Amino acid sequence: MKKLIYLALIPILMIACKDKSEKTLSGLVKTNFEQIINGDSTGLYVLKNAAGVEVCITNFGGRIVSIMVPDKTGKLQDVVLGFDSVADYVKVPSDFGASIGRYANRIKNGQITIDGKTIQLPQNNFGHCLHGGPKGWQYQVYKNVKQIGDSVVEMTRFSPDGDMNFPGAVEAKVTFTLTKDNAIKIDFEATTDKKTVINMCNHSYFNLSGDATKPITDHLLYINANGFTPVDSTFMTTGEIATVKGTPMDFTTAKAIGADITKYDYVQLKNGNGYDHNWVLNTAGDVTKQAVKVTSPISGISLEVFTNEPGIQVYTGNFLDGKAKGKKGIVYNQRAAVCLETQHYPDSPNKPQWPSAILEPGKVYKSTCIYKFSVEK
Repeated sequence: MKKLIYLALIPILMIACKDKSEKTLSGLVKTNFEQIINGDSTGLYVLKNAAGVEVCITNFGGRIVSIMVPDKTGKLQDVVLGFDSVADYVKVPSDFGASIGRYANRIKNGQITIDGKTIQLPQNNFGHCLHGGPKGWQYQVYKNVKQIGDSVVEMTRFSPDGDMNFPGAVEAKVTFTLTKDNAIKIDFEATTDKKTVINMCNHSYFNLSGDATKPITDHLLYINANGFTPVDSTFMTTGEIATVKGTPMDFTTAKAIGADITKYDYVQLKNGNGYDHNWVLNTAGDVTKQAVKVTSPISGISLEVFTNEPGIQVYTGNFLDGKAKGKKGIVYNQRAAVCLETQHYPDSPNKPQWPSAILEPGKVYKSTCIYKFSVEK
């Protein structure tokens, strides 16, 4: 009888083993993402829709690892940068695809003041606090992962009071939904037991050509914004909202990302080493209004961004330097990708004239970012 049971289990075990070692459409192997990090388990979660689109996500940093979408010929292309294993994400610190927290972007001098008390945060970028500090959520494991059918995965992050010196015990949740019309809807939620600041975003690096050996300077970019927030030489916002009109920052009519990117006589491009700025969106928090559109003339793949956030950071991979070797051994050189980070403006906690990033007990922080893919033929 025992022999019969054992024989009956063999096909099941073989299927289970095959399932783990089986490659995704983007060439990822699930077992390469199964690891214990700081006592927590990581894995790879695959979303699919009827149109054949595939999105792979790991709970290490709540990261999008790959996005396979069809190009103008119908061939599937992977349009984001990342690594082939969770070990590489640990070994090579990066923001590739991550769910950033507690506070995306920069906080001046790493200081916030809440109810008259000044709190010192880590200063990990030109004297400022960037992306929640050196041990921000992108370097932590999101837990309680639930995959709901083929198209939804949600995960949570508990951040204790004093995490990177931020006040308040915070419960955060990120939900990724792949829709029927080839959009990735990312919903961020958070609550706190003490007044704090929250500003989450997704930090995917997009190359819509599907070939990360090519720069994104040929991508056509439209930004629905008449203003942006200038920065100083340390990438810190000055508090001003400046007009884009008559400057290289004007993308109200689509143009190639590289058209003006090296015009360093314009001080903002010099300060940013290219584009690394927050645009003040005209969308007024309406998630149905297009905030950004970017298109690769090579593949024909277009990406539209929708959000309820007031701003979007556009970063053109200026500091990629060829040291990181990503998926399939591809070296990521300068401007191999563009990031489109929906957010509150950088340093909002120290700029009372801007939309507040304060979260109070009893309130729920909610932020939505939608990346919708289509093809221009």
